[in-house]
Amino acid sequence: MQRYSVFAIAREAFRHHLGWERAWAAPEPKAAYDAVIVGAGGHGLATAYYLGKNFGITNVAILEKGWLGGGNTGRNTTIIRSNYLQDPSAAIYEKSRSLYETLSQDLNYNVMFSPRGVMMLAQTHHEVRGYLRTQHANALQGVATDFISPQRVKELCPILNIDGPRYPVLGALWQARGGTGRHDAVAWGYARACSAMGMHIIQNCEVTGVRSENGQVTGVDTTKGFIGTKKLGLVVAGHSGQLASMAGFRLPIEAVALQALVSEPIKPCMDVVVMANTVHGYMSQSDKGEMVIGGGTDGFNNYTQRGSFHHIEETLRALIETFPMISRLKMLRQWGGIVDMTGDRSPLISKTPLGNCFINCGWGTGGFKAIPGSGWAMAELMAKGEPGPLAEAFNMWRFKEGQFIDESVAAGVAH
Repeated sequence: MQRYSVFAIAREAFRHHLGWERAWAAPEPKAAYDAVIVGAGGHGLATAYYLGKNFGITNVAILEKGWLGGGNTGRNTTIIRSNYLQDPSAAIYEKSRSLYETLSQDLNYNVMFSPRGVMMLAQTHHEVRGYLRTQHANALQGVATDFISPQRVKELCPILNIDGPRYPVLGALWQARGGTGRHDAVAWGYARACSAMGMHIIQNCEVTGVRSENGQVTGVDTTKGFIGTKKLGLVVAGHSGQLASMAGFRLPIEAVALQALVSEPIKPCMDVVVMANTVHGYMSQSDKGEMVIGGGTDGFNNYTQRGSFHHIEETLRALIETFPMISRLKMLRQWGGIVDMTGDRSPLISKTPLGNCFINCGWGTGGFKAIPGSGWAMAELMAKGEPGPLAEAFNMWRFKEGQFIDESVAAGVAH
């Protein structure tokens, strides 16, 4: 792998930039691999990377039915935070956030992590109590958060209207080390690092079946033929249920479309991330100057990846009261991403009823921020066959046993 650096740019400048290599190879699949990961999004690629980096397993194929990073990884609103209430959630999200801090150096690829700070507005007395509770929980978990006053909120984000008649700002839960990253770059950086280890990233290769013998996985049928493997990781947000049924089991999840949109680019006016749960909208400004706005999930199960007009209308109507200036902005693009939802709104990183078949899904509206931590935990599960401390609580049988990791309220996002 060519290392990217200022010296590499200077060297290539003398060659008229004709010497750059492809970031990752495009090989044809082999007959068998030590491990196969289905899904070349952020979570799948991170799993492969940490399999190689932490456990030395590099005879790995990552199969993608479309293009690398073309699903939810390329469709999210790029928020990174770890201020969750429940201990298992805080542990994996904080691990993820800490890995993001050094990810550009680890991958030798600029993922544009920007720890600009994330605030979650408290706009009702109920939310004030909830966020104070979360702040105390975070202190016990070692996650640095503060509950800040409305005046401090206004200092950090002057374009906010804190005295709105319906949605006054009564304070906010502030995580100074949270922020944003560039979603595409995270996938591309991991892909480049995986390819450099000798792993095969096979795009336009859809899995059509899972083969097993005596209760153990033996490989997958794909549109490019059969690929044998001793370990199979299913990391396909939105389509986990279909792959699980191919493997002969069912998952406690549902699929819905999550909405997002961006405005026309404008000059810098907002250098923090603001989440407003009462109105259910969240907003940040991208490096290109666009206001990136996240909405809610559709109220019905579907597999569409298009925007839903009534959601956009509802989200913007409420956000205009909190950010009056956006009433003058044109909205450029809207889209949806298919997300997996579990009953307690926490993920599954788990063994399955099929031997040596492992699942990573159910991230709901919080997948991007978890990519490095999720990959770290999933890689340990696949390498050892048993979950490590990060993944232990996220097994798929917890619903049967009543051991919920209930983040449907604590996550600060109305699911």
